[in-house]
Amino acid sequence: MNSGKHTELANHAWSVADLLRGDYKQSDYGKVILPFTVLRRLECVLEPTREKVTALAEQYKDGDIDPDRFLRRAAGHSFYNKSGLTLKKIAADPQSAAKNLTVYVGSFSDNARGVLDRFEFAQQIKRLDSSGLLYQVIGKFTDLDLRPEVVSNHNMGYIFEELIRRFAEQSNETAGEHFTPREVIQLMVRLLVAPDGDALQLPGVVRTVMDPACGTGGMLSATDDLIKDLNPDATVEVYGQELNPESWAICRSDLMIKGQDPENIAFGNSFSDDGHTRSTFDYMLANPPFGVEWKKVKEDVEREHATLGDAGRFGAGLPRINDGSLLFLQHMISKMKPVDVNGGGGSRIAIVFNGSPLFTGAAGSGESEIRRWILENDWLEGIVALPDQLFYNTGISTYFWILTNRKNPDHKGKVVLLDARDQWQKMRKSLGDKRKQLSNDHIATVVKLYGEALHAAADAEHPLHGKVKVFDNTAFGYQRITVERPLKLRFELTEETLAALEASKVIQKLPQASLMLEAFRELKGSNWAKKADAWLALKDAVIQAGSMWPSGAPFLKALRDAVGVRDPEGEVQLVKGKPEPDSELRDYENVPLGEDVEEYLKREVHPHVPDAWIDHSKTKVGYEIPFTRHFYVYEPPRPLADIDADLKALEAEIQGLLSEVTE
Repeated sequence: MNSGKHTELANHAWSVADLLRGDYKQSDYGKVILPFTVLRRLECVLEPTREKVTALAEQYKDGDIDPDRFLRRAAGHSFYNKSGLTLKKIAADPQSAAKNLTVYVGSFSDNARGVLDRFEFAQQIKRLDSSGLLYQVIGKFTDLDLRPEVVSNHNMGYIFEELIRRFAEQSNETAGEHFTPREVIQLMVRLLVAPDGDALQLPGVVRTVMDPACGTGGMLSATDDLIKDLNPDATVEVYGQELNPESWAICRSDLMIKGQDPENIAFGNSFSDDGHTRSTFDYMLANPPFGVEWKKVKEDVEREHATLGDAGRFGAGLPRINDGSLLFLQHMISKMKPVDVNGGGGSRIAIVFNGSPLFTGAAGSGESEIRRWILENDWLEGIVALPDQLFYNTGISTYFWILTNRKNPDHKGKVVLLDARDQWQKMRKSLGDKRKQLSNDHIATVVKLYGEALHAAADAEHPLHGKVKVFDNTAFGYQRITVERPLKLRFELTEETLAALEASKVIQKLPQASLMLEAFRELKGSNWAKKADAWLALKDAVIQAGSMWPSGAPFLKALRDAVGVRDPEGEVQLVKGKPEPDSELRDYENVPLGEDVEEYLKREVHPHVPDAWIDHSKTKVGYEIPFTRHFYVYEPPRPLADIDADLKALEAEIQGLLSEVTE
């Protein structure tokens, strides 16, 4: 089926909006159209065995035996409908449409009925019936031909995605939270599965696939299809979890129709209500929402982080509250299969991120600690930069992260960076923010280059040598050092310093504060190069005024803060015989991991500030992946002569136009 055909079918389903207009808000159209489309698809799939199932259900009607497994077998699917009703029959009796549709839906097996319940379908039946629209809506869907021989499961996914995209637009929601462009999924799945091509062709191979933000199940279906293409006899079990009820219901119905177990698709938030606790999988992939905060599950996530630590999912660290992307990755890593002593087992992970997880967060932050954990465990195999304007809901640049705990020997300790930002073609018609797409040739080029990345990076003659780089894991690490410089002060009494003394709360609390301040004022205009000289002069003035010189560190600190003035030529202030650092001159440097920080200080800092030193107690290790920096190519500006010539040509053109106007 071409894209025009599935768009035509989606248009047919969405034409119901014309009936709903006035009685429903635009943002509610999808609440009717999506469940009716699912219902019609289920009906079309069951049509060949409908009469057989109905007859069998009648036989067991009054018996004590649960006929469920017999009805499933008769239907040829994991779901069935026991009634003799169809949407066409229901539409033919407008007066009883609500009653008959309720009976029809209630006659589905529990798993199919659960899907429709998630759409709150019963409420929509009542609302449509009270508006006098129910039989008309049903009539629209009786004409929608969704038989499997006309619309494959793969193409049905396109129809559902198109409907959800329209629903999201009407609801002002983010369509990209629900699904990913199919060609992006194809590239992602091939990068995920390609290294295992030989193993997947073995007889009787079984593989499990999981997506913790599975949407309508597009990624799961694509992985299933690719593995089956490699080995038609392979057994692929798919698992997922989804928070959006409409997407969850569509994904679950799709699995039922394909003969997969719909119970493998959990509903709820993967962070607070893990639907696959203690399960591990061969392959995991996800396109989690970009930049979505995790405030709603903050308490659950922080509790697991604090109580379980490394035994839980989030022991490595917690990212900032406004972006939960790295939580998804930690969640997936926790479900990797262990590698056995013979090198068997293990898992592969692919996840879509924006640029933020590459570098957000300084050394010691949650994001940096998560990157450190991943790289120090040698799980990151590669990162692929994708073109911008590739997704429906965002035009920003995106990246595939590929991880595994069973790297090939030649990949151990290394990370591949692949720049595929120029692998795209312009779409004939934009869809939201999506203006670019990947062709089959682009996908093949990227997959081939990723597979030969080590060779391409080492061979300067390779045609795509500049598009791939290979680094040691430690290349992304750095030491965040704190460079201190001594606090240097001169001491003086001016209007400003006297005002600071009068405003000091420590001074104000002294018993004879006013007398002391008056004594200080007598010394206005005085200045001293050394603190000892200043303190001696001030102390003498206070005693001569008949007051007492206060003792104690708080007073002396308040006095120095007010009277001391920073001066590059001033006296170095000491604390226990060592220079006191000046917080205003404090600086930070990132030193590559493994480099001697003292040597770095001598080479890079001391030529400019010879009195600087490193406070080693504050040194932190951080990790970041500056992808764009590694692929930056300097483009020199155009010669000034060329720019000048262009300007003169424009001036001449403007003069010519003006002369035509004045003639």
